[in-house]
Amino acid sequence: MTFADNVLSFNKKLKIDAALPEGVHVLNPFKDNTTFALCSLFYKKYYDDRAERTIIFGINPGRLGGGITGVPFTDPIKLETICHISNTLSKKPELSADFIYQMIAAFGGPEIFYKKFFISAVSPLGFMKDDKNLNYYDIKELQNAIAPFIVDCIEKQLQFNVRKDICYCLGEGDNFKFITNLNKKHQFFNIIIPLPHPRFIMQYRRKKISEFIELYLEKFKLSA
Repeated sequence: MTFADNVLSFNKKLKIDAALPEGVHVLNPFKDNTTFALCSLFYKKYYDDRAERTIIFGINPGRLGGGITGVPFTDPIKLETICHISNTLSKKPELSADFIYQMIAAFGGPEIFYKKFFISAVSPLGFMKDDKNLNYYDIKELQNAIAPFIVDCIEKQLQFNVRKDICYCLGEGDNFKFITNLNKKHQFFNIIIPLPHPRFIMQYRRKKISEFIELYLEKFKLSA
């Protein structure tokens, strides 16, 4: 199986059986046939090989990015204009995707970047409450409930020919703290390198985007 085959098989089977806090709903983009078809095109385009890759963990999909396209940090606009995968999805931009694709361009473009890196999330499925995005760590009960799901997902993704010596975490606060604690217990990776989350950069440090892109590129050299 190619890297793409592994990812798509994994995505298709994603499911959370745990009881979630009241009002919290799972955002599973892969149940939608259109979304799954689009993410299949994406992974077959960039991951249809058996090359080893370094994994980058986001938090969990949001409804305007990975939650609608099935591709982490990729909104319908970037999917069409940069990845050249046409789609009929609502063309709304997503802040994190804006930063990620500026960074990918600086790295050398999608073909080069995705050959070396695989972007996932600590929780590959997202969450909604009151029609708004919810991070898995925003509610302690939610975090505790899905911890076994997260561990299982990481273990399965490590079978994709993902490097175990190093990985990256987007988010230097709660996301990094949670995955670091899991890693101490399960020894998934030798080292986890935190990076400022794209949404934080775009919301609070937008004037310094170029500096953060340089930071990302410098940190990525550690996996060369």
